This record gives sequence, structure tokens and C-alpha cells, in this order.
Amino acid sequence: MHPEYQYLNLLKDALEKGAKKVDRGTNIVLYSLFGSQIRYDLSQDFPLLTTKKVYWKGVLHELFWFLSGNSNIKYLVDNNVHIWDDYPYKIYKRNAKQNSLPELTKEEFIEKIGKDPAFAKEYGELPRIYGEMWRRWPTRTPGRTVDQLKWAIQELKDDPDAKNLIINSWNPEYLYTMATNEDACRFPICHNMYQFSQRDGKLSLQLYQRSADLFLGVPFNIASYALLTIILAQVTGYRPGEFIHTFGDYHVYENHIEQVKEQLAREPKPFPKVHIDPLLKDIDDFRPEMVTLEGYEAHPPIKGELTVAGGLYDPTTGKMAE
Repeated sequence: MHPEYQYLNLLKDALEKGAKKVDRGTNIVLYSLFGSQIRYDLSQDFPLLTTKKVYWKGVLHELFWFLSGNSNIKYLVDNNVHIWDDYPYKIYKRNAKQNSLPELTKEEFIEKIGKDPAFAKEYGELPRIYGEMWRRWPTRTPGRTVDQLKWAIQELKDDPDAKNLIINSWNPEYLYTMATNEDACRFPICHNMYQFSQRDGKLSLQLYQRSADLFLGVPFNIASYALLTIILAQVTGYRPGEFIHTFGDYHVYENHIEQVKEQLAREPKPFPKVHIDPLLKDIDDFRPEMVTLEGYEAHPPIKGELTVAGGLYDPTTGKMAE
């Protein structure tokens, strides 16, 4: 059976068996299940889903953004990748109300991010985003950060049988009502922890995703972390093994149901292949142009509206805090 059916079966199960829930702060209905796992053998092919076309350029540039430790969306905007636009815009709107800044539409805001470096530096930041937590985890010591990813890579080189190669993005100090209003992230940390390990000369990576938007987010997440696995295998001197995707709450939003039904009616096509420039030996030298995607044939895209969920809930308004 085609390995894409693992993902399609999650969609089907959520539609048929999911518990009806309501997303706090947006009041959007979703159908949810809890606890599942899918696996992809990266020695065979690359799991870029084919029953709808996945935005490969976005996958590639977002992963580079994370790996470089960047926390400003200007790099993404400059490369015409707009998957993170909503969250810094939400933060800007809050600042505009509090500090008498000019009111801007989202389109005006993004255009200004692209054209005005000073504006982008001040308002394009997404503090505590994945890349910062992977590469610059804040510590209680002033000025000291921890590069979790570089540590884990070196640890594997020093101890090929290591069992502690975990990179975490979930810091309670900055999340939800555990955080102060000033420190709280205004976006959700969804794919919150991953671990990699080698056996028999192959490197495998397991992601734990505490919350998964099956229709919009998960195809992107599968491709991103599968590519990360292949890149890490290259820089540590191993062959690619498995990408293992473990889910907490996985769900389909009510406003995606018709799109999901359309996708489920399609037959998967053969997965493509991915090649990494053999000159890549150090994670800090990685660049998007070092990745070549070959043989990707997919059904047409299916659009769906993003639910801008997560962040700090304000019980006085019943919405997420601005």
C-alpha cells in the first residue's frame, strides 16, 4: 500500500470518529482524535504528499529559517513565503493600539516588512519561534543561550549510541497562561519536540506534535521534518532512516471538511526523491539551494483558510489576547 495512505487514514478517521470540539478564542468547530503515529522510510523516497500539491518552496525556506535560528519574518517575506505573516501582524496591531502607531492592513504591513529594513527589524520579530528555541534557547544567565541542535549533532558524533538527542521548543515560561502577559507567545508551539537516533548506520527522527491541523499543517510538517532528518543524516555521516510522526491532538477543522472529502477521493502518486549537495558537512553551512527535489508529481492544490489559533487567552474577552 502507498505510504501516503497513513496520512489519508488520519483524515478519514478524524471525519468519521473525531470528537466535536470548539477552538477557544476563535470558536471554530473541529473534529479531534488523540494519539497516533505514522512512519516513512526515507531510504526509499521522500514523503511529499501527492493527493494535493504541497508548497515545496515554503517547506524549504521555512526549514532554513528555523535552522539558521532566525526569528524575523523578513527572510520569508523576501522569498515570497507568507505562512507566518498573520502572527507578527497580530502583534503589530496590538502595538498600534497601545502606542498610537499607524493602522495598516495586513497587505500594507507585509509590504513594509519587505521594503523597510528598520520597520522589519522592529515589527517582524516572532520571539521564541522554533528557530530561536532550537539554536538560541534563552537561559537564566544573562547573555547565555543554548544551541540545542548543534549540541545534539556533536553529541551524536561523540557518542553514536546516544539516547538523549532531544530538541525542545516547549518552554512554559513563554506559553499560554503559564506566561506573563508581557512574555507570552502570541502564536502556538505545535510541533514541540523531536529526537533523533542512529542504528545500523541510519539516522531516524521522531517528532512529537502536540496539536496537528491535519488538512493544512500536517502535509507541511511531514515534508519539513523528513527533510530535516535527511539533512541531519548528511551532516552526521549516516544514511537516512525513518521519519516517525507522533501525534497528540490531531484534528480537522469544520471549515476544511469539503476540502478533505475532495482529497480523500484522490489516488496517491509515487513519492519524489530528494538529494542533498554532498559538500554539506556542517549544519551552519546549509542553504536551500543545496536541496534538489526530483520527480514530484501531485494533484492540484486544495485551498483552505488558516485558523490563527493559539497564544494567550484573555478570559475577559473570550478571545486570544492581542
